[in-house]
Amino acid sequence: MFSRTSTKSRRGQSATAKEILWQAILLIAIAGLVGGALWNASGSLAEQGVASGFGFLGHTAGFDVSQSLIPFSAVSTYGRAFLVGLLNTVEVTVIAIPLATILGFIIGISRRSSNWLLNRVAAAYVEVFRNTPLLLQLLFWYNAVLAALPAKALESLHLGNIIYLNRRGLALPQPVVQDFGGAWLLVAAAIAGLFILTARLAPLWRARTGHFFPHRSANLLILFSLPMAFCLAIYLTTGRSPILFNIPVMGRFSVDGGWQLLPELVALLIGLIFYTASSIAEVVRSGLAAVPKGQYEAARSLHLPPGKIMREVILPQAIRVIIPPLTNQYLNLLKNSSLAVAIGYPDLVQIFAGTVLNQTGQAVEIVFMTMAVYLTISLLTALGMNVYNRRIATVEN
Repeated sequence: MFSRTSTKSRRGQSATAKEILWQAILLIAIAGLVGGALWNASGSLAEQGVASGFGFLGHTAGFDVSQSLIPFSAVSTYGRAFLVGLLNTVEVTVIAIPLATILGFIIGISRRSSNWLLNRVAAAYVEVFRNTPLLLQLLFWYNAVLAALPAKALESLHLGNIIYLNRRGLALPQPVVQDFGGAWLLVAAAIAGLFILTARLAPLWRARTGHFFPHRSANLLILFSLPMAFCLAIYLTTGRSPILFNIPVMGRFSVDGGWQLLPELVALLIGLIFYTASSIAEVVRSGLAAVPKGQYEAARSLHLPPGKIMREVILPQAIRVIIPPLTNQYLNLLKNSSLAVAIGYPDLVQIFAGTVLNQTGQAVEIVFMTMAVYLTISLLTALGMNVYNRRIATVEN
């Protein structure tokens, strides 16, 4: 018995040693390939007289950017141009993801509707937008739709004299947060404290009553009531509003003030939202189809309204199936935003991997930084969705 055990142990150790040896050889081979590629690239750049390194980020850019969230001019540096492109890419992603998710869920739920017309319209939407190239859709929205809008400011399409749309872009009311020192930090801390408190109380509440606490509506009430209460208290005590709105005003030749969105940004957002929503709709439809039919029948036997069945019975079970492929759609949206270069929107690819690369010739460094940005944002997005997925799975179990 002892000899057999010792023999198996030696075989296991031998197998482990072989695995380690092969892994070491593989790592050395990969390092050699990467090192050889970098060596050849540096030699090629040296022959062309292009200096390697990231020192170019401190040089003057010498060009302007049509839209940026931070101040930028021709005397700004390449490093600041990189930051402008990064923020513009993040802006598109942050706006498009929630809107595409909402639209995708609406279309996906409509695909499961018993209403024939609603079901067919949702199916047609999915088939049209999902099976058409995104680049073609962006060109359509930019060259065919937005180009047909009024060119003169006085002829702009408007909604209540606060939202204006014309060929030059979209003007929206812009919220301006007033400076009240650390008061906003106190509000944020109070909201975070309430969420932490409710998270600690939730297990005790569920163990005693068998119900989840707090309800989603309670979370929304906490999220919106505290800032509103703070704004009201500040206004009553100081006579100043903590948040003001810069309303667009119709001028003689243009719309002034407000939040000005370039037509390139509007076309990009419309294209990304509609295209991604079609894929999200299919993810939602498949998630809803994965819920056993008996769950529908049991809920109907309790005479629950259809809306409550969907909110309280079906979606909580389907969300566990929906989250993993939904994460993939979010990552695709981020990467697809790089197609903005086709319609001239100044995102990271257009500014940094386009203009800066053409001016400096630092191809290796610029492509590496651009890829690192997309990789980092993608990994952070996937991490957040995976954390949420594990939380949902733990609650359900």
